[in-house]
Amino acid sequence: MKNRFRRVGIASAIVALGTAAPAFAQDASRADYRGEFASYPIEIEPHFTFGPDNVYGASGFGAGLRLSIPVIGGYLGSVPDNLAISFGGDVLHYDNCYSDACGATYLLLPIAAQWNIFVVRRVSLFVEGGLYFYKGFADGCGPGDGPCSSPSDFGILPTIALGARIHFSPNAALTARLGYPTTTIGFSFL
Repeated sequence: MKNRFRRVGIASAIVALGTAAPAFAQDASRADYRGEFASYPIEIEPHFTFGPDNVYGASGFGAGLRLSIPVIGGYLGSVPDNLAISFGGDVLHYDNCYSDACGATYLLLPIAAQWNIFVVRRVSLFVEGGLYFYKGFADGCGPGDGPCSSPSDFGILPTIALGARIHFSPNAALTARLGYPTTTIGFSFL
């Protein structure tokens, strides 16, 4: 009876080790695979841009391009991460601001620090903060057009955003950014 329990115990240990060893090997290869996503020389992100209605009395739509250059990489525990400098430009058009008589177009130039965390095999998250420079241009806004007035000519304001990437490969991802002053969705080429 004692030998029988010993044999069952040994068999159970062998089965447990046999199933655990591939899991450890899989985790090790997954960490290496995530590391592939974390090392790239530059990220090029063309995107669609949405601006909320609190900027010029109406929602704005447009497009832009972001470039991010990693300056330092490492690991947060066993999770690969990097810190990048992100900069670029967006053009947003606000139609029917305050009335149907006019609109405005803004050029936004953000520069931010971007912390990227490559949490699982195909998903990375990021948080960024910095400044953006803007220039506004009015379309069809003249005297007597009601409450319409020219947009702010030039300014500097803070920017902050949270975002995520769904990676199709180590070199391409769908990217979404939720932040102030804009929300974007586009593709990243790493």
